[in-house]
Amino acid sequence: MPLLFPATESFISPAVAAAVAPAYILRPLSSSDYAAGVLDVLKDLTTVGDISEDKFLAHFEFMKARPGEYFMVVFEKMETRKVVAVGTLLVERKFIHECGLVGHIEDIAVAKSEQGKHLGKHLIEALDHIGKASGCYKNILDCSPHNEKFYEKCGYTNGGFEMVSTTSKRRKDITNLNRSNGFDRLQHD
Repeated sequence: MPLLFPATESFISPAVAAAVAPAYILRPLSSSDYAAGVLDVLKDLTTVGDISEDKFLAHFEFMKARPGEYFMVVFEKMETRKVVAVGTLLVERKFIHECGLVGHIEDIAVAKSEQGKHLGKHLIEALDHIGKASGCYKNILDCSPHNEKFYEKCGYTNGGFEMVSTTSKRRKDITNLNRSNGFDRLQHD
């Protein structure tokens, strides 16, 4: 089972792995995770669309061919061998801060059946560990207002507002999502 990146202590936090054992295993995304339900977990977060296994594998290989940029981790439930949580850290190379690196945390999703078990917090800890190991001078993320308190508990502070420009194909979906998340009620100066 090919992994997206090496499952070494440099990238897989021993503290997080120990905190979730033996019920779950923390590991990099695998090429076999299509069958293990990773896309079903992401569907609990947002629209995924119709992705065939071939398309999943092609995308996996695209990310794997860019070492040091894509870090997607999962929690696999040992009892079922299914993916029950997933999160991503994308590493951006900057010219500022002496060609520094910034980690972008994206797509934090926990299966509804596993929510309330601190897996989301452990995902953030695991991705922060990877960001530090990768040399990122900071990790950042965007979240909806109703998730702000959760991320504050993970050590994050509000650093501003997210601005979005979408293609016409996705604009209606984004507008509806923003309304459901309360973004349409935010006050702007």
